[in-house]
Amino acid sequence: MKLRYFESKKARIEIIPMIDVMLFLLVFFIIVTLQMIPDAGVSLQLPQSSQAQHLPHPKFTVNILADGSIKVKDQVMTPDQLTALFAGDGDVAKTEVTIAADKAVAFQHFITVMDAAQKAGVTDVGIAAQQNAAADQTSAPGSAAPATPAGK
Repeated sequence: MKLRYFESKKARIEIIPMIDVMLFLLVFFIIVTLQMIPDAGVSLQLPQSSQAQHLPHPKFTVNILADGSIKVKDQVMTPDQLTALFAGDGDVAKTEVTIAADKAVAFQHFITVMDAAQKAGVTDVGIAAQQNAAADQTSAPGSAAPATPAGK
């Protein structure tokens, strides 16, 4: 009689846990990729400036439409909601905001957005403008360039 303490079994690769891990990684990379896509904003008729400079993409792009409504990331907001959005961002000293207003917008709507940012403590505010074609012949016509941040 022969005793076998360790029977030799054929190795099996468990496929179900591996599929679970792969699906988890796929979902993780999709979520990370979607958050890295910058907010393109809304198509506006921006005012022209001969001194506009290209700046890095801001954290928030606030669009003021011709009717005066405020839009951030495809959501219409009130000034109070905008203040809460900025204040809830974490370190407001590092929050970058660019305001893109249609050239037909009343200046009061622009000031309302500036006030909302200031109430939240945001100090890095840029103003979007279309670069004047006469000032820079190398830029494509109709390309928008945010102007230098206010207060800098």
